[in-house]
Amino acid sequence: MTNTNFPEHGTDQDALIARVRRMMLIAGLTTALAIAAVLIAIGYRFSRSEESPAASGVTAVLPRGARVIAATVAGERLVVTLDVAGATEIRTFDVRTLKPTGRLKFANEP
Repeated sequence: MTNTNFPEHGTDQDALIARVRRMMLIAGLTTALAIAAVLIAIGYRFSRSEESPAASGVTAVLPRGARVIAATVAGERLVVTLDVAGATEIRTFDVRTLKPTGRLKFANEP
C-alpha cells in the first residue's frame, strides 16, 4: 500500500472549517431548542388536561310534547334546538359535565 500525504490546510481553509463548525453548532442547538419546546408544550397540555367526570347516564328532562329538532357542539357547549308546542327553544349544556348553561325561548307574536 502506498502512503498518501495530504497537503496541510491553509489559513483560508482553516477559517472556512471553523465557520462551518460554528454554523453546524448553531443549527444543532436551534434544533435541540425546537424539540425541547415541542416536548414542553406537549407536557404542559397533558398536565393541564382536567379529568372530566364521567357523564354517562345523564337524562335531560324535556317538557311534555317537546321534540328535538337539532343538536350540535359549538366550542365548549352542546346546543340542542327543541320544538315545544310550536315554539322554538334552544338549550345549551357544558360539554364536559353536561350541566345546563342556558336557555333561549322564542315565542310567536299573537
